[in-house]
Amino acid sequence: MTHTATRIRSVGPQEVRARLGLPDAMVASKKTDRLDDHFRRFIAHSPFLTMATADAEGRADCSPRGDYPGFVKVLDDRTLAVPDRPGNKIADSFGNLAENDGVGLLFLVPGMRETLRVNGRAHVTDEPDVLARMEAEGRRPVLAVVVEVAEVYFHCGRALIRSRLWDPASRALADEMPSVGEVFTEQYGLDVPPEVIERKLEDGYRKLY
Repeated sequence: MTHTATRIRSVGPQEVRARLGLPDAMVASKKTDRLDDHFRRFIAHSPFLTMATADAEGRADCSPRGDYPGFVKVLDDRTLAVPDRPGNKIADSFGNLAENDGVGLLFLVPGMRETLRVNGRAHVTDEPDVLARMEAEGRRPVLAVVVEVAEVYFHCGRALIRSRLWDPASRALADEMPSVGEVFTEQYGLDVPPEVIERKLEDGYRKLY
């Protein structure tokens, strides 16, 4: 069975700008290439980020990264490092960075509506001095992603306000979803009870480091 993608009209950059208009002067000038004290403080309090990468052909991927607040380390005014904690070992981000070193990070701090965006170039390292700064629960990561900052700026809170992400009432949305075990058994045609999958996942979650 073949699937055909729905054809949807593409809007070019000039038409996009005509529709949106121009940003005001303060917004247009807010991007910088240095991690000042305010950016550093935000990163030090952030327990979660998303990392966007793409391969040589432009196929994009966005990966979640999380740990104790401050797990990302600022090495200097234009460099930060993100530890690679144990996960699914697919390593999509690493594969992409080997072909295309462009990277985009989005940092969140729980309860804050504003986010921090960092764009730049990145590479993977096993430098012992860098990894030593990222030790957690007595274990060092075996690899880290070093990001050379080209742009850094705060993003306004409208998206998080509209999403009600930090509203406790939003947690009820999870109750309307099937369990991960139910999803996996159906997607992959597994002849096992969903509870078996869920127990294996929980066992894996206990080994965070």
